[in-house]
Amino acid sequence: MRKKTIKDINVVGKRVLVRVDFNVPLDNGVVVDDTRIRAALGTISYLRQAGSKVILISHLGRPKDGPDDALRMDPVAARLADLLGIDVMKLDDCVGPEVEARLAELPAGGVALLENSRFHPEEKKNDPEFAAGLARLADIFVNDAFGTAHRAHASTAGVAAHLPAVAGFLLENELLQLSHMIDKPKHPFVNILGGVKVSDKIGVVDRFLDFADAIMIGGAMCFGFLKAQGIDIGASKVEEEAVGVAAAALEKAKSSKCRILLPKDLVVADAFSAEANTQIVRVEQIPAGWMGLDIGPATSAHFVQEIQRARTIFWNGPMGAFEMEPFSSGTRAVAGAVAHAEEALTVSGGGDTVAALNRYGLADNLDHVSTGGGAAMEFLEGKELPGIAVLQDA
Repeated sequence: MRKKTIKDINVVGKRVLVRVDFNVPLDNGVVVDDTRIRAALGTISYLRQAGSKVILISHLGRPKDGPDDALRMDPVAARLADLLGIDVMKLDDCVGPEVEARLAELPAGGVALLENSRFHPEEKKNDPEFAAGLARLADIFVNDAFGTAHRAHASTAGVAAHLPAVAGFLLENELLQLSHMIDKPKHPFVNILGGVKVSDKIGVVDRFLDFADAIMIGGAMCFGFLKAQGIDIGASKVEEEAVGVAAAALEKAKSSKCRILLPKDLVVADAFSAEANTQIVRVEQIPAGWMGLDIGPATSAHFVQEIQRARTIFWNGPMGAFEMEPFSSGTRAVAGAVAHAEEALTVSGGGDTVAALNRYGLADNLDHVSTGGGAAMEFLEGKELPGIAVLQDA
């Protein structure tokens, strides 16, 4: 999927609207993880050096009924200013005459951050008038927000109907790395899936059954597969629709060269709490009323062994409730094995996966840590992503 980037067009002295993904965690008005902000610095710096007027737009959180003071972009602007070492013009809206007037004062090489795009309901509706209002702010549109590229919103897709639209460096690198993994992967190719929802990942399971060698499933996701095999999962969390789709995947796997590997043992607890009573049991022996909250040691050892043999690895989703120490061993073991698989191409995606890698100080050990969980999964499924489809072809 070759798309033009900011290097393929003239950006010198231009007003450039850049869709970034600054949906970062805040605590008392302070950015607590600036990974996504740092990921956009390459594109921002390139445009500044070209004398562009850099106008950034992003969403933050999920405001319900218009503006929400707790979800304003001011803390993000402050952190961005620290990272760039310059003043960042923070605006109180993202469209309208007042915004246009303020941006007219932005100098060449200057950076402005618009207010949370989702303060306007028209954003998620991809409203044409709202998209046109955004387009009036700039001469060129750059999408550098891979994490939202699967959303057909005004600031990710609609604005491209009015302006020349190209990719930023972050988006370009995401497409390159993910394409490398699926075009001609080295084998063995293993796919590690966890987290909660089977429905979010079943498309990837279905596609990878065609060319991967093994799919290892942990986290709450595994319980749909275990239940599909007739195993009593106790009080473990499972989606209503998960059992049917898991059963279909298991049936397809029978005629595939790809193996679906499920947990053999689990760490179970009598409550979803770090203080709960716990025990390690085989998957067929979950006590009534207890829930699985991590893969067990035997499963961890098996998964690690498969990872160590692999030459291409994709990981999305933790193996358990790793935020609580009693249920972190499986995720820690998998993270360590992926991080130290030096002969393999290692790629991860998803917010919880990134959080786990950061928690264990291992994110820098992987070849690529994707900034977009949902977008990465849809790309790997082979779906067309609206925020990428609208960009100019190279």
